[in-house]
Amino acid sequence: MTFTTRAFLATTAATLSLTGAAIAEPKTNMLHQWHSGANAEAINVLGEMYTAAGGQWNQTAVPGHTSNTIARLRADVISGTPPSAVQLKGPEIGEWANTGLTANLNALAEAEGWEDVVAPELVSVMKPHGEWVAAPMNIHRIDWMWASKSAMDAIGSPDLPTTWAEFNEQAAAMAEAGIIPVAHGGQDWIDGTLFEVIVQGISTDLFREAFINLDLDALQGDEMAAAFDQLRLMVGWMDPAFPGRGWEEPLNMMAKGEAGFYFHGDWAIGTMNAAGYEYGVDYLCAGAPMNSGQPGYILNSDSVVFFEQSEDDFIEGQTLLASTIMTPEFQKVFNVAKGSIPARMDVELGEDFNPCQRLNIEDLRAAADAGTVVRSMAHNMAVPEKFRKAMFTVISEFINSDMSSEDAARRMAESVINEY
Repeated sequence: MTFTTRAFLATTAATLSLTGAAIAEPKTNMLHQWHSGANAEAINVLGEMYTAAGGQWNQTAVPGHTSNTIARLRADVISGTPPSAVQLKGPEIGEWANTGLTANLNALAEAEGWEDVVAPELVSVMKPHGEWVAAPMNIHRIDWMWASKSAMDAIGSPDLPTTWAEFNEQAAAMAEAGIIPVAHGGQDWIDGTLFEVIVQGISTDLFREAFINLDLDALQGDEMAAAFDQLRLMVGWMDPAFPGRGWEEPLNMMAKGEAGFYFHGDWAIGTMNAAGYEYGVDYLCAGAPMNSGQPGYILNSDSVVFFEQSEDDFIEGQTLLASTIMTPEFQKVFNVAKGSIPARMDVELGEDFNPCQRLNIEDLRAAADAGTVVRSMAHNMAVPEKFRKAMFTVISEFINSDMSSEDAARRMAESVINEY
């Protein structure tokens, strides 16, 4: 616990003592979707630190998609028992803040100087309408390109591709060498992840207009059709068993050299560390190809939103949990396990972090300078859920059919119109 938080809690306790009220015992019951693997291990880090700081930790993990967590949250709110802390992201934070049900963390944020240390891209997300209602846990990069070291050696390419044209040349060489060029999972969010990486590589302006501003011309234009053309090429380089597959199996295919490339977020690092794969030996990493030659960065961030509580124990528990999340110690330990980087920009990444994580923060700073950082559509950071799911449907149908690129782009625009 930081000095400022200890002082904050001490002041609160003193106030309660002067007024004759009982001193609260910090408690929480955090609702989240990390139920297994490296994600579960990472959230356990938070529980251990919360308990060590004097809190009573309880958690409820909801397996499956984000929509499952949101459905559980809605049920709890309707029953009059909103959880004290919930893992939510992006526009969902603002939408719940609009209900007036979220807690105001401004006093804690000011006491601890959050405004000065949180990555600027995240501040407006965490404090919609000017009030801090959430605490960011990390920064994930979505547009990672993972490559098998042995596959790269097999085609004699020492350098990872930097444009989609270079990528296509190397993928074709892998196919000729008998290696599956592209490892892929067959679920809608994995399909959406791959496609947004392609779109960012085609044009950052296209990404912003289509996936953030929902501009219909961009959604059905020639550049979007070109992105689907690139996706069609990559589908042809996937093995036939990908439909329905999860995200960890293709990761293993890449790391074992059965497949050449894999596009997925940096939580892959936690899984590869747990499996004993080594950077430079089993796999390589780089930002995904950018035709513009500029650095790209698709940003995602896990965060915890706090809902108003009536019991002093849970109110005090929210202060302790938010403060614990924002400590440099938690931001470091949690992100080493999770594969991401700290949401606080003042945390130094030491040798505990993977080389890909250290590259991550270098690329983030370069992309911020170039103005090419975008929030992820596929991971709930850009548009409301209904639009995201509508676009997922079109992308997955394209992957699993012979739909033309032009038809797919037109249907992307139609799917968005239908959700207004």
